[in-house]
Amino acid sequence: MTTSKTRKKLDLSITILIVIGIIIVVNYLAYQIFYRWDLTEGNNFSISKVSKKSISDLDDVVTIKAYFSELPSQYITLRQEVGDLLDEYQNYSGGKVRVEFITPENNETTERDLYMKGIPALQFNVLEKDKYQVVKGYMGIVISYADKSEAIPVVDNVSSLEYQLTTAIKKLTTDDMAKIGYFSGNEVLSLDKEISTAYRKLTEIYDVVQVDLEKEKEVPAGVKTLVIAGPKSKISDEVLKKVDAFVMKGGKLLLMADSIKVEEGLQAKTNDININKLIEKYGAKVNSDLVLDVNNGMASFNQGFITFSTNYPYWPKVVKDGFDKENAAVSNLESALFPWSSSVEILQDKLGDKKVSYLARTTDRGWHVTESFDITPQGRLTPPNERKQYNLAVMITGSFDSAFPEGKKEGENRSPETRIIVVGDSDFAADNFIRNNPDNLILFQNLVDTLSLDDDLINIRSKSLTERPIKELTDAEKAALRYGNVFGVTILVMFAGFLRYYLRKKKRFEEDL
Repeated sequence: MTTSKTRKKLDLSITILIVIGIIIVVNYLAYQIFYRWDLTEGNNFSISKVSKKSISDLDDVVTIKAYFSELPSQYITLRQEVGDLLDEYQNYSGGKVRVEFITPENNETTERDLYMKGIPALQFNVLEKDKYQVVKGYMGIVISYADKSEAIPVVDNVSSLEYQLTTAIKKLTTDDMAKIGYFSGNEVLSLDKEISTAYRKLTEIYDVVQVDLEKEKEVPAGVKTLVIAGPKSKISDEVLKKVDAFVMKGGKLLLMADSIKVEEGLQAKTNDININKLIEKYGAKVNSDLVLDVNNGMASFNQGFITFSTNYPYWPKVVKDGFDKENAAVSNLESALFPWSSSVEILQDKLGDKKVSYLARTTDRGWHVTESFDITPQGRLTPPNERKQYNLAVMITGSFDSAFPEGKKEGENRSPETRIIVVGDSDFAADNFIRNNPDNLILFQNLVDTLSLDDDLINIRSKSLTERPIKELTDAEKAALRYGNVFGVTILVMFAGFLRYYLRKKKRFEEDL
């Protein structure tokens, strides 16, 4: 009996030593070989293939300096997450990315030097000796390559940090920035007032120039993509001919057109901008209607001194099932809001061999109105019995015939392979809607990128999306979830208890035998 006990103790000791040895070997190998498993759905905590390729193809060393002060306790986790992400850049670069964490001193010289680099001093509330005190600190990053540098002024989360870092590296290491033309006539959305947030984001990686085709003979040379966002007056045939000539040369076009104009007091009326004269030849048409959907956004309205919020069918909300899963511009999006959108129709007889991507669509329970536009929240909505799915944004790829072939030489009437995107709404990219629907900003950037950069940086940016709306459920499904949450855990615990009791009783019975 004693010998048996001794043998068991010896076996246990040997097993423990073997386990410890395995742990030591695994830790040593893990230290020598860098690899991470990211089990999140969107690989949110590891850098993408695009980032890995960008840093592995570098010709010279890129230096990343992270300026983080001794921060309050709520930011300690953030500093660790930033450090983990920068470690990935350093390890995957093969020595071409060097990372340095710096704790700045709190003095005027440091503050002035960092300000010149683009890193502002921030103010934090710190609880010390039972009272709050305001202290200064820094949470910024400077990326340097050769004699050029780019700053990320404030890093307050890591969800979009990879996109910012890779974009900055590409911007520093690329000699020529892609040029975007912004159509500036016909009362389009103002860059500095109505669409300033989207404009600032574009200038981070593009050279954005304003294009006034009433004064200029053609779209300036070097412009890769022309953006027309929300014109409110009729575009002349002469201007449309210049846009057509741009497309015939292989230029990309992003058209965000409102066929119904919403004015103060929620007055809606037809907006004749003449754009269909151009795009109908390409295979698309923006209809003179407003699309409604059972899946929609919340809108706030003022009535006297009272502000109230309500579901507003005139603001269709497209969720994951409504996006083209095969198109990188929208495949990773969770949702997007399209306020007062018109439907976009594909003209099959004009399409030919061109390919269509239905970027954003309503549910199959959408409907539209074509007259008597009562868009007030008190307006009576009577959905028709027959409803269907409507296109809100489409992309057409292929070779296009000119909409104005008269007077053109042979070979000028057909474009090389190119792409156009037509959206029946421009408000989705406006500041007042992006403020409450940040996914709309991602959508706008992705649309420009898919025309100008192909699919390069799109997938990185889309990783930062966090809104995951619950799919529409039936009453029975809602009831099942509700009662499952209430009673499910209790039933599982009881089942586990009965199972354990049965196993223990069975074991005792076997021992007694």
